[in-house]
Amino acid sequence: MTKTNDPAEGTVSLVYQCRLSLSTRTVNHLADLLRRHLKTIGSRWRALPPGKVAVIVLAVLRHDERLADMPGGNQVSATTVRRWRDEVIGLLAAKAPRLDRALKKIAKRGGEVVLVDGTLVPTQRRTGTANRKNYSGKHQRHGLHFLALTDEKGRLIWISAARPGRTHDATAARRNQLVEHLKAAGLGALADLGSLGVDKPDDPNDLVIVTGFKATRARKLSPGQKEANWILAAGRAPVEHGFAHLKNWRTLTKLRNDPARATQGTCHPATAQCPERLLSVKGR
Repeated sequence: MTKTNDPAEGTVSLVYQCRLSLSTRTVNHLADLLRRHLKTIGSRWRALPPGKVAVIVLAVLRHDERLADMPGGNQVSATTVRRWRDEVIGLLAAKAPRLDRALKKIAKRGGEVVLVDGTLVPTQRRTGTANRKNYSGKHQRHGLHFLALTDEKGRLIWISAARPGRTHDATAARRNQLVEHLKAAGLGALADLGSLGVDKPDDPNDLVIVTGFKATRARKLSPGQKEANWILAAGRAPVEHGFAHLKNWRTLTKLRNDPARATQGTCHPATAQCPERLLSVKGR
């Protein structure tokens, strides 16, 4: 048997055009971020201009293009594309809104409630005991857990840092001190039963997070409780639409990089893999 490093398809690369469903304003916003960053670090030369780099990185994030496929039509290496992706992700994460500021902005606009929910972003299965915490028993797969807030219309306003897939919604809410931030902003929240028990005030009238009623084997729900759950589910429907819109960024359908790189920073940034919140401000 003769070993060869040549690709099975041959040495001729075919390049095709693909529509990127983002506005020019979004690309310019990201390119400006990159230009300022290059000026700050004193980088005087790149293989491609910032505008072209922005388009390549957005294609990787939006369409989940393989890094091995991107270099062929851009005359750069896969390592260069990976470095650009990580660099842009860091710049976006640095601009992500903090939880307290996001809630104060909603209150300033006259909002009264936000919608809370958690989601699992699948990852590739990795061996070793360190990756066992990323296995979600609920979803029966490996992934990373994110807690997100949307407004009443389902528009994303904040998303938490990545946590292991086994993390429960209630645990994530407690670690992000969600109740305290909501009280400080004077807002309420609608959540599913996954957040049950997060808010347990002495006075029931001081409840901040409304979660509905949970049935047990010994205690069935009354007709009034069922109706309350139906009303709550209807009010929470936009948050599901928000997650569906969020995952238009196809890179969130399955993260192919190291889960440890899914979040940049240690405070309350939006997940670095998702520029949705930042780019939506500038238009798409």
